[in-house]
Amino acid sequence: MASGSNVPATIPALGGEASLNRYLSEIKKFPILSPEQEYMLAKRFQEHQDPEAAAQLVTSHLRLVAKIAMGYRGYGLPVSELISEGNIGLMQGVKKFEPDRGFRLATYAMWWIRASIQEFILRSWSLVKMGTTAAQKKLFFNLRRMKAKLDAFEDGDLHPDDVAKIAKDLGVTAEEVVSMNRRMAMGGDTSLNVPMREDSESQWQDWLADDEPLQDQRVAEAQEADVRHTMLVEAMDDLNEREKHILTERRLTDDPKTLEELSQVYGVSRERVRQIEVRAFEKLQKAMMRLAGEKRLLAVG
Repeated sequence: MASGSNVPATIPALGGEASLNRYLSEIKKFPILSPEQEYMLAKRFQEHQDPEAAAQLVTSHLRLVAKIAMGYRGYGLPVSELISEGNIGLMQGVKKFEPDRGFRLATYAMWWIRASIQEFILRSWSLVKMGTTAAQKKLFFNLRRMKAKLDAFEDGDLHPDDVAKIAKDLGVTAEEVVSMNRRMAMGGDTSLNVPMREDSESQWQDWLADDEPLQDQRVAEAQEADVRHTMLVEAMDDLNEREKHILTERRLTDDPKTLEELSQVYGVSRERVRQIEVRAFEKLQKAMMRLAGEKRLLAVG
């Protein structure tokens, strides 16, 4: 928050859908921080655990959380709850933010915000986990968008050509696309204690197979994902600011910018932007391989 502002650095109460409009109005009162203000506050929190600095970093990004949460309204959950979960992700992002790496907090925190909202949706949508792999989660959160692009909104199963297109674009099998589409068409949870037929004592839970990975497998996957993310952040240090920005906007966001948009930002041709992107990606790959090798050596040692 800018120095001297009379806006309190506390998160407004979000008491449900009835108070949503008031909350959205309240968070607009918090000023957007300049890069210099953001850096100084982040350093204060990193070095001194200053709660006031953390509060100002959080409140200045509440509008970002609300914007991201609005993009997940199609899953039948209250927007107020999506925002609340996103705020938790934002706080985690602020806690782990390292200002000296050269990123703005918004770029870093949106990863945590989306992850928190998506995990909440997956927990709420079904007691049986909708996706156990990154590809399956990507399928869950992109299936509606892909169907809209293909005008595939008819009831029942998708056309085989549409299934093949979606499976190819999202890196999953055709069987996974068909299964996910059927499950999402059924909506959220129903009781597993409901009889399968009116004249039967057999319940749905009697036929439920446990396909969940073992606990140690889930822990290993989470640790691996955390290591990959840490390596990516470290590897980005090998890039200059222009390369970081172009690569982030082209490959590390859910809504990538076009070559034309970035060419206007930097005043160069689209081909030049493409060349910078390719070079930056190659440098990032080399840095990731180097870091992976160093970690293997440390493990052996």
